[in-house]
Amino acid sequence: MKLLFDFLPVILFFGTFKYADANKDWAAALATDQLGFMVSGGVVGTDVAPMLLATVVVILATAAQIGWLVARGRKVETMLWVSLVLVTLLGGATIWFHSETFIKWKPSVLYWVMGASFWISQTFLRKNLLQALMGAQISLPGFVWQRLNFAWIAFFALMGLLNLYVAYSFPTDVWVNFKLFGGLGLMLVFMVAQGLYLSRHLKDEEAS
Repeated sequence: MKLLFDFLPVILFFGTFKYADANKDWAAALATDQLGFMVSGGVVGTDVAPMLLATVVVILATAAQIGWLVARGRKVETMLWVSLVLVTLLGGATIWFHSETFIKWKPSVLYWVMGASFWISQTFLRKNLLQALMGAQISLPGFVWQRLNFAWIAFFALMGLLNLYVAYSFPTDVWVNFKLFGGLGLMLVFMVAQGLYLSRHLKDEEAS
């Protein structure tokens, strides 16, 4: 359920874009009427209307996530706040300038911020974020925690590059598909691979 909750803004972004892309005249009229005051020139064309509507939805959905957590007294993770700031700034630029480029950079910047936080914490603060998050549930040797930490750093770095490659090499609808299915699929594959790696060392720990 947490994974679904985390990906909910992306799912809503995907659904909004697909529907608006299939009804471009309607999307352009709605975007012009509702977002005209937010865009340069006040008129939204059919070519960018789907992305602009999807961008508004993902901004609102991310803000709603935080509002839901705060209302229930739950902790809002730092990266969710970072995601809201990025999607608001880059999404706002996408809306104002009628340009898809800004929102397409958002996943890459977020991946790199997460990777940088893991690297900075390990390198300069001598603190392993994964161990801090999971150490109470899993007992592992120090070298395993270090390998896992750098594996996540490499994963985030590569995902950021892959997002930009897809964004600049393929049509927007392909990028939207990748943003949901590619991002989620690769994350699941990476987590399964991590689980298999962990299982070996968990058995070693239990045997000792």
